[in-house]
Amino acid sequence: MLAQRLIERKRDGGRLSAAEWVALSRAYAAGEMTDYQMAAFLMAAFIRGLDRGEVGALMQAMRASGDSLDLSHLTAGRIDKHSTGGVGDKVSLILAPLVASQGVIVPMMSGRALGHTGGTLDKLESIAGFRTRLTLQETRRQLEELGCALIGQSDEIAPMDRRLYALRDATSTVEGIPLIAASIMSKKLAEGLTGLVLDIKRGSGAFIPELDRGLELARLMIDLGREHGCPVVALVTAMDRPLGRACGNALEVEEAIHALHGDGPPDLMQVTYALGAEMLVLGGVAPNTDVARRRMEVAISGGHAAEAFQRIIAAQGGDPRVVDDPSRLPQAREVEIFSAPHAGVVSRVEPRAVGRGIAALGGGRTRMDDAIDPSVGFVIRARPGDVVRVGEPLATIFARDEAGIAAGMASLAEAILITDEAEPPLPLVSHRVTMGGVEPYDGEPWVRTAEFPVFVEPR
Repeated sequence: MLAQRLIERKRDGGRLSAAEWVALSRAYAAGEMTDYQMAAFLMAAFIRGLDRGEVGALMQAMRASGDSLDLSHLTAGRIDKHSTGGVGDKVSLILAPLVASQGVIVPMMSGRALGHTGGTLDKLESIAGFRTRLTLQETRRQLEELGCALIGQSDEIAPMDRRLYALRDATSTVEGIPLIAASIMSKKLAEGLTGLVLDIKRGSGAFIPELDRGLELARLMIDLGREHGCPVVALVTAMDRPLGRACGNALEVEEAIHALHGDGPPDLMQVTYALGAEMLVLGGVAPNTDVARRRMEVAISGGHAAEAFQRIIAAQGGDPRVVDDPSRLPQAREVEIFSAPHAGVVSRVEPRAVGRGIAALGGGRTRMDDAIDPSVGFVIRARPGDVVRVGEPLATIFARDEAGIAAGMASLAEAILITDEAEPPLPLVSHRVTMGGVEPYDGEPWVRTAEFPVFVEPR
């Protein structure tokens, strides 16, 4: 009766109290509320929305459904970064070891590829032997020893969120802003963080393409973090074209390794440094983003970031030799060049079409239980605004067979549009959002004041 009563109330636009959200969570966990009833409830919540109190109550119910990572004995700042997802977004692979090499604790919990977007866990698992399913005890020990762990959501942390996300995916309710905010923050607050940096994607390839809705999501998560003593900073970044050149699991790991050795594409490094600077300032190891960026550049040029990645891979059962020899990553059997069909200006490289193309090659999934081929994907050299000649190479297709090459050709023909002129793309980083509000991002250094609590003692 509880489930039916709450479904009816939400269907009719009513609200649930905090106690009712807890009761709902417990009933679902105990099997007293079926999956089909919860699916009906989620659809009602998606359509009718949740008020601010309900978002907080849902987040707390999901957070309380499992254990938390107790890191209070660590004196350094504990900072994670979360991206709302995109194509070619391998920033986490670079950022986690880079920031950890500077004395910040980075318990980075990531997800898997779904739909047109890639997943950090799938990319990491293209490294032979790499384990992303660590227990809380293993995670805590690795954070104490190395300052970084790259993990997936487990049955120990916010297990209700894991079940609800699968239902949201099956019922097309993933994009609901209140549900997204509660889902993300339930996991992040369970990590024992002292700060969180958000990468809010905007543009045609983002889950939330519109700037105003992205800002709404950022403000909501910042507010949830404030209520629980976890300062949150959000940067709004572009996803109207793929980030970097490589798109596909092993290909993106290889590009991330090159970036850690100082040879990353400029757009990828700009976004990485912008997010990393916020993490270092929040973590209390840099007074402002200008100093933070210089520290990161030194960490990469001096090899410290690459060495940190090597240690993390080894600790999680992977082959650390890939950092010095990326050819040890899975290799596609078939490789083919995609060339410009005619001369003109590249006016679009559509990330959704690229992401769907990776899935068509076998490198993505439409369901959470789909197997993937880590070797397939694209390396796309073309950028919006490029002037190209007929026959000029624009991208390389990596596939497992001739059928994959044909599918890749069709996907790139859809994704890369060549016309007589092109509109300028979105700025790579356009806005910065904090408790103080929204401001345009110009990349200029800002000196930290008392905006957030500062953790000054590095590990």
